[in-house]
Amino acid sequence: MPEAKGMWEGLMDFSFRVYATPKMLRFLYALHLLVGLIAAVAWVVTAFQQAPVQGLLALLAALGGYFVWFLYCRVVIELLAAVFRMADAIAPERPAQQQNPGY
Repeated sequence: MPEAKGMWEGLMDFSFRVYATPKMLRFLYALHLLVGLIAAVAWVVTAFQQAPVQGLLALLAALGGYFVWFLYCRVVIELLAAVFRMADAIAPERPAQQQNPGY
């Protein structure tokens, strides 16, 4: 299966002959890091509204938690990229006329 020329072309391929996910990995990684950052900031702000000491503890916990989230997201995205690379390496090259996956 070849990669899509563009992300939108891959998303609009209803025959599923083109991978769209490899083009979206950077976007998914950035999106997950942003969501984690927003959640951490919201948690720290809420904790500071309760009490300053609770806010400082939440800040320290948020820094550690965000580091773990960063590592987790990186590992998952690399795993997805490796799966798609393996699929490309394993799949035999066939002419476009023979690519009928049957679904």
